[in-house]
Amino acid sequence: MNKKTVVIGATPNPSRYAYIASHMLREYDHEIVPVGIKTGEVAGEQIHDMRDKPQFTEVDTVTLYIGTHNQAEWYEYILGLNPKRIIFNPGTENPELVQKAREKGIETVYGCTLVMLRAGTY
Repeated sequence: MNKKTVVIGATPNPSRYAYIASHMLREYDHEIVPVGIKTGEVAGEQIHDMRDKPQFTEVDTVTLYIGTHNQAEWYEYILGLNPKRIIFNPGTENPELVQKAREKGIETVYGCTLVMLRAGTY
């Protein structure tokens, strides 16, 4: 089942997990919407400039690849995408954002997108 996924912290740098996850999501037939502060493309998709706070509809999942200390300024944007769930990848765990998401009825998962895809739990 295709789950439209916004990759927050997307990058064209192949050594970064956000890059690897973007490619793996495509490999598993999920639509990706890369959003970040880096320009370029990843997995055949142009990276949307996060500073423009681009809006998207029917978002199933937001997968986070920005560190906890950089998330606060983006809370409103992330929650405003109205995803069904937010995946907090290793290094992005954030109890404050988890609480805000749950208050809006958004499922939160502390997990690894790569492992979830491979394990069939995505």
